[in-house]
Amino acid sequence: MEKQTECQIEIRKLRESTGMNRKEFCEIFEIPYRTVTEWERGTRNAPEYVLRLLEYYIQSKYMVKEREDYLSGQTESI
Repeated sequence: MEKQTECQIEIRKLRESTGMNRKEFCEIFEIPYRTVTEWERGTRNAPEYVLRLLEYYIQSKYMVKEREDYLSGQTESI
C-alpha cells in the first residue's frame, strides 16, 4: 500500500467533514471533478492556499449552521 500524501489526506478529510460525496463537493465549491479526484488519488497536489481556504470556508459554514441551530432551539422554547 502506498503512503498517502498530506494533500490526499487533507482533501478527503475536508470533503468527508461536509458529508458530501465527491460530485456534490465539486459542484458546491466549483472545482472540476477530475481535479478533486486527482488530489484524492495523489496524482496531483492541491496548492496549500486552496486547502486553507476550503478549510476556512467549511469551518465558518459549520459554525454558522451550529449557531443558527442553537438560536432556533432557543426561540422554540420561548
